[in-house]
Amino acid sequence: VQLQASGGGLVQAGGSLSASCVASGGMFGIRGMGWYREAPGKQRELVAIIPSAGMTTYGHSVKGRFTISRDTAQNTVYLQMNSLKPEDTAVYYCNAVLRVDTSSRWSEYWGQGTQVTVSS
Repeated sequence: VQLQASGGGLVQAGGSLSASCVASGGMFGIRGMGWYREAPGKQRELVAIIPSAGMTTYGHSVKGRFTISRDTAQNTVYLQMNSLKPEDTAVYYCNAVLRVDTSSRWSEYWGQGTQVTVSS
């Protein structure tokens, strides 16, 4: 199983960016997908998660500015980032909780990360 993220980039404060992440490989089911971010010197933190069943959850600092969505058929998760601030600068990692067959446990997988830089 691989998670391939794309998007991100460099933008001025107040601007917008988007990112997407595709899960590929042998999978039986995906419980949820999401995004986390890690800024230099800080711990990885939740950006947003979207489960297959249940409510979407956003990190406190991005609520109202970021939107997560998902294409279940394409095993793809998207992140639309609006009203970006310099403190949003980080490497953004996509995440999926999935299992590869009916007998396996639900496991967490991570993408390679994509850089988001917001200049002031």
